[in-house]
Amino acid sequence: MAPIAVGDVVPDGTISFFDENDQLQTVSVHSLAAGKKVILFGVPGAFTPTCSMKHVPGFIEKAEELKSKGVDEIICFSVNDPFVMKAWGKTYPENKHVKFVADGSGEYTHLLGLELDLKDKGLGVRSRRFALLLDNLKVTVANVESGGEFTVSSADDILKAL
Repeated sequence: MAPIAVGDVVPDGTISFFDENDQLQTVSVHSLAAGKKVILFGVPGAFTPTCSMKHVPGFIEKAEELKSKGVDEIICFSVNDPFVMKAWGKTYPENKHVKFVADGSGEYTHLLGLELDLKDKGLGVRSRRFALLLDNLKVTVANVESGGEFTVSSADDILKAL
């Protein structure tokens, strides 16, 4: 399957997260992103070094600036279960705007064409590192990393595109 690209409409699929009332929600991506400007950024794994120390903190630190440029939602996405994503999100007490969502079985990652095979590292099939900017479900920016790199999908890269 070809990776998602600029001009594509993001596929619909389900993701899970814990809401502000600590209730597990399973919703369609379209229900979260329709009619909005949304950043969907994906990471290979919760609690992993690059994801935890660079990728996620950048979006948390730049959230206000991103919002000031018209971004409605900032969503951190990973092939993990929602309990792991909830626990990971709680390690960032300063976070006010980044929603941590789970693609537990990797089905949505497959729909995006962004799988990363990390079986040799004992991690199974995960998501490639990426940052998508969606405008009413249409991909306007698709910054997708190769392998484990972190060179094009940062919050600063998305800010430059806005």
